[in-house]
Amino acid sequence: MNMTNGPVLLTPGPLTTSARVKAAMQRDWGSRDPAFVRLGLRTFERVAQLAGAGSDHVCVPLQGSGTFAIEAMIGSLVAPHERLLVLVNGAYGRRIVEIARRLARKVDTFEVPETGTHDVDDLARRLRGAEAPDVVAMVHCETTSGLLNPVESIATCVRNAGKRLLVDSMSGFGALPLDMAAMGIEAVAASSNKCLQGVPGVSFVICNRDALEARAGAAPSLVLDLAGQARGFEVDGQWRFTPPTHVVAALAEALDELDEEGGPPARLARYRENCRILVEGFAELGMTPALDPALQAPVIVSFREPGEPWYAFEPFYAALEQRGFAIYAGKMRDVGTFRVGTIGAVDAAIMRAFVGEAAAVVTELKQKLKGRS
Repeated sequence: MNMTNGPVLLTPGPLTTSARVKAAMQRDWGSRDPAFVRLGLRTFERVAQLAGAGSDHVCVPLQGSGTFAIEAMIGSLVAPHERLLVLVNGAYGRRIVEIARRLARKVDTFEVPETGTHDVDDLARRLRGAEAPDVVAMVHCETTSGLLNPVESIATCVRNAGKRLLVDSMSGFGALPLDMAAMGIEAVAASSNKCLQGVPGVSFVICNRDALEARAGAAPSLVLDLAGQARGFEVDGQWRFTPPTHVVAALAEALDELDEEGGPPARLARYRENCRILVEGFAELGMTPALDPALQAPVIVSFREPGEPWYAFEPFYAALEQRGFAIYAGKMRDVGTFRVGTIGAVDAAIMRAFVGEAAAVVTELKQKLKGRS
């Protein structure tokens, strides 16, 4: 394995990027250079198109990771007098709750186990009555586990109740199907460094223009005020504060790669094949996913930690890294897991190589244990 650029990142972002995306960051851009302004405007127009956004939507980019976009979305689109209901089945749903509380928003939670999804009939009941929320927030794909939430059925339920829906699509945007206009979603937050296969440093919120303008001034933050950022772009295409120029250029290149691959459906097909190879290969090593296959998104897989003496995460991770691959520690609360991502500039050949190296590591760790006994 060629590690001149470090190990292959089998993580859900940052992830392994192509040589083309890396090369796009070799040029320095002036943030007010007309060429950069044109590049940025076109890039985020393309991002909005991926979400099925229409003329009544606006894509507002932000400097920073995906959590910056989530906080901007909650602060800018949930007014202080409005009530927010957050659907929780993992760490990133809980993060939305924490953000809303820090912003002093009125927030309720509907939490289910990390291995399950929300009952739509139960949600419909919660959307009725005097204490019903004005806004619902959910996570599209829970990176905690790799769980795919049923965004379409939830969106229908929320829309039928006359409520508004905000979606965190960090781990799904650019691969998993999402059509804002068809589903009636008010806002979607995502970032450049996951299924779009760019690098970290820029995130964005695609939102309904009227909803954003109606809550102008609601954001308690200057930097994370989506309405203020959107106004700046409409006036002259400028960021209000210094933009991550190299990251935007890398994202533009990554979008070209996405188009050349065949768009989100083709990218999703590649991820599914990566996931299949991973799950089947690890099954032969006695490692099983924590989720029911029907709930598994082909983005990241949480494997149950082997209950055997040879296994501990730190030496398992270190041995894999020495062989050219990096994985993630687990994040689920009720079961010990480790996580392996299947996205990025990674194909079936790389996944097969990883499975082979993982098998060698398991054999090596078992032999070390045997040698000590």
